[in-house]
Amino acid sequence: IGLDTARQELEEFIPHVKNISDSSIKKMAGRDLMRFKEFKKQGVAVKFGRFTQKENRQIQKNVDEFLALTGIDSAEKLLFTSRYPEDKDTIHRLKTQHHFCEKISEGIPRPWRLIYYRARKMFDPNNYKGRYTKEEKEKLKKYQALYGNDWKKISELMSRSNLSVAMKYSEIKSTINYGPWTKEETRKLLNAVKEVMRRKLLSENPGCVFSQDQSDMDFWIDRELLCTTLPWSEIEIKVGSRYWRQCRQKWNSILTRKLTGGQLFNRGINGLKAKINLIKRLYETRAEDANEVNWDEVSNAIGDAPRAYVQAQFYKLKVSFVPLWRRKTF
Repeated sequence: IGLDTARQELEEFIPHVKNISDSSIKKMAGRDLMRFKEFKKQGVAVKFGRFTQKENRQIQKNVDEFLALTGIDSAEKLLFTSRYPEDKDTIHRLKTQHHFCEKISEGIPRPWRLIYYRARKMFDPNNYKGRYTKEEKEKLKKYQALYGNDWKKISELMSRSNLSVAMKYSEIKSTINYGPWTKEETRKLLNAVKEVMRRKLLSENPGCVFSQDQSDMDFWIDRELLCTTLPWSEIEIKVGSRYWRQCRQKWNSILTRKLTGGQLFNRGINGLKAKINLIKRLYETRAEDANEVNWDEVSNAIGDAPRAYVQAQFYKLKVSFVPLWRRKTF
């Protein structure tokens, strides 16, 4: 089908499709569109966000079955073929012959690309190697100076995953301040968030009443946009003295205080009621996995708090009061 038709049909399943490049739309039309339509017939919605344990098990099953079908002897060879140049041509031929794209995504209502990335993360032996030593941190800084942000090359040199080296460099690339936030840092954070919010609104609503000349003026935006995922690496650069995870945590803290008056999960009777209400709402969802919970709906129901804050409170309750919680189901 044509590019415009593909984009239009995909929009039913992927709300942000207008921000996806033409080349990606072509790939999704081939890999995903028919799958999405089949899932729709079954009453299953396309999902995004964190993968559930059930989905992880399905990926494991899909990979194991494909290895058994093709005779490829490891998941690493299948998913990181470039590490095995002598077997590269054979593996590519087998993947094409046995429809790798279809097999790996079987039973999972998500875009193929996300499933593939998740599989690579699950089966990369370099992905879970513990804390970085001082020597590794020095090597990482040296390699980044030589190769820039070519994380694929750096990950190969360090035998760590792409994501791991990129995130670790984000933490160590400047002098990180772990103390309380200063008024100046907080001001920079708020200005950075405001700037990316305004740019997002302008891109989505070209006819918006404000312009770049009104950069110092306040503007109204929906609560949902306030709580959405922001480009934290960009915000980190604008703040200068904190890395992206600190910026995200501080923003969520500010947002929670503003939206709830700082009262929602405080100590005392009202705080206890809020915690009990949270547990009740989660129980009512009948979810089998925390990633199946619609945290926005739960957040709205218990006091209009940001979803990240409510998720954090649930995590604290679980860790503090549930013995051996890691061994239990949701």
